[in-house]
Amino acid sequence: QVQLVESGGGLVQAGGSLRLSCAASGTIFSTMGWYRQAPGKQRESVASITSGGRTDYADSVKGRFTISRDNAKNTVYLQMDSLKPEDTAVYYCTGRRSILPARDYWGQGTQVTVSS
Repeated sequence: QVQLVESGGGLVQAGGSLRLSCAASGTIFSTMGWYRQAPGKQRESVASITSGGRTDYADSVKGRFTISRDNAKNTVYLQMDSLKPEDTAVYYCTGRRSILPARDYWGQGTQVTVSS
């Protein structure tokens, strides 16, 4: 059974930091990443990282968020610094299975709330 389990969300004041973790199991993933969805808005990509370590970020989080992964532990992290109220959202971990046919899996989400 393939699972992605997020942790690390919570309530933080503006300017603060949080670190999200996503423990994956059941398969090997190529690209992994984080999405978020704020109330009334569409889900958007935040950051992604390939198995080789290449990263990509949304413009809104560049310079503030850092994605990393530990392939041995099949875990991906999102370090979020200088948080803003507009970062408030449910954050979802996602992973693309490296075994063909490729398929995307999603975690259940973790709430991040940034107070002003």
